[in-house]
Amino acid sequence: MSSRDVCLLLGATGVGKTLLLKRLQKLSLHGLGGLGEPPSTLPTVGTNLTDLTLKKKKFIVDSANTVQISSSCIQLLSVLSAEPLHSVSVLILFNKRDMPCIMSLVEIKSLFRMDDIIASATQPITILEVSACTGQGLQEVLSWLESVIVK
Repeated sequence: MSSRDVCLLLGATGVGKTLLLKRLQKLSLHGLGGLGEPPSTLPTVGTNLTDLTLKKKKFIVDSANTVQISSSCIQLLSVLSAEPLHSVSVLILFNKRDMPCIMSLVEIKSLFRMDDIIASATQPITILEVSACTGQGLQEVLSWLESVIVK
């Protein structure tokens, strides 16, 4: 992996980007058994740089916040249409799947018009459901990251 490989983690305020990043770092070091309780986080001001550097995009959506869905969709379309990112693999994470009042994956995909987005996108797109808090789906995120590095 070259030093120019970058992983861009994007999402609206409060979707769980910082917690997800901390949990992925811990999981990559200690495996599922060492995940433990979720660490406390504070809202990130500015940019958060880490050593999880890969040339991939991860876009996070708070699936428990129905008010943010439309703004998240607009942000996703903006990211997908950015010229420098046209051929970069994209992982869309629907986070907070552990919350009691969430929409189903079918409902979220319908609101986002994911079938249309995937059909018109120039880059490969993968969708996963996760809970950064409980650790659900984090192993699949690391597996995706590892699989796209190999390609």
